[in-house]
Amino acid sequence: MSASAHAQDHGGTEPPQAEGGASGSSRGAAASRREGVSALTLNRVSVYLRSLRELEGRGVRSVSSQQLADLFHLSSSQIRKDLAQFGEFGVRGVGYEVSALADKLSALLGLNRLRRLIIVGMGNLGSALARHPAFNRENFLVVAGFDADPEKVGRRIGNVPVLAMEALGSQVAELGAAIAILAVPAEAASAVLAAVVEAGVPAVLNFAPASLPSSARCRVKNVDLRIHLEELSFFLSDSASSP
Repeated sequence: MSASAHAQDHGGTEPPQAEGGASGSSRGAAASRREGVSALTLNRVSVYLRSLRELEGRGVRSVSSQQLADLFHLSSSQIRKDLAQFGEFGVRGVGYEVSALADKLSALLGLNRLRRLIIVGMGNLGSALARHPAFNRENFLVVAGFDADPEKVGRRIGNVPVLAMEALGSQVAELGAAIAILAVPAEAASAVLAAVVEAGVPAVLNFAPASLPSSARCRVKNVDLRIHLEELSFFLSDSASSP
């Protein structure tokens, strides 16, 4: 595993701000630009950001795309191509200023503001996610969990209160939730997504083993862990003896 996989993102130089308003025209223009960026490109930008923050932590002030590629097992041409989608970065023959580029990528990914999360489904997976540092660090904060089981409602998982599903519609705006994490069984996923969208949550990270569609009101990212296991199994089969 590359060093970037272990790097901690220390955030920008300015503290995260809570989500604020913007004019409809500016939001529309920004949304239009975002639509042209692929998920794979954004995944790589996240890796670049973590790599830069790791270098920043080491006291490195400037770096070339080739040095960045060599240090973190990336492609220098891919780095330049990806960054070119978002503007002019660096100076030819000199490279990138580490802290400045990291701050720009952080802002590009919307990490210069606080994103409040809710988790729907507080079983084993939902409870583990509520305690996970990645969901409760710097720019992200789990503010509540929701569950249909009366035995779970009223409890706290770490610092996260568990609320009744019936309260979802009334609580989302009060909590300021921007992202809902779904950790429910496959058969409940569609109904839960509908409830989350109706409550006004604009983005969903779906861990349910069911593919859910995005809509004009809500962007959905499906994360099926079994798919990744099956991908690894495929490559193991390629090198293993046939049954």
